[in-house]
Amino acid sequence: MKSEMFSHRFTVPAAAIDAMGHVNNVTYLQWCLDAAEAHWTSKTSEAMRNQYVWVVLNHFISYKAPSFEGEELEINTWVETNDGAKSERHYRIVRPKDKTTIVEAKTLWCLLEGKTHRPIKIPEQIITLFT
Repeated sequence: MKSEMFSHRFTVPAAAIDAMGHVNNVTYLQWCLDAAEAHWTSKTSEAMRNQYVWVVLNHFISYKAPSFEGEELEINTWVETNDGAKSERHYRIVRPKDKTTIVEAKTLWCLLEGKTHRPIKIPEQIITLFT
C-alpha cells in the first residue's frame, strides 16, 4: 500500500550550511520529519491529532549528492506500508533543476494513543486518509 505523495519545494537557507559548505546531514533528517508532520497535518483534524501521536522507532537515510545555499529543492514523502501500530514512511529530496536525487530516506513510525501514549493499531480511518 503506497500512499499518495506529499511534495514541498523550498530554497536552501544559509542556516542549513555546515563547515564543508553544503547542507548539513542532520538538516536533511529534520526536513524529512518536517515533511512527515506537514503531510499528517494536511490530512487530519486537530481532534485527530490530539487523539493520536506518532513516535519514531528508527531512521535510515542515504546521502546521494550535496546541495548548497540558495538551491531549490523538493521533498517528496509517502507512506509505504502499515503493519499493526507501525508505519513506514519514505522520503526523496531532489534538486528539480537537474533532477538529481540528494537524499533517500525512510522512517519507521509507531502510532500511540494520545492520552496513554501506548501503541495502538493504526485504524482504517487513518490508513484511508493516506491512500
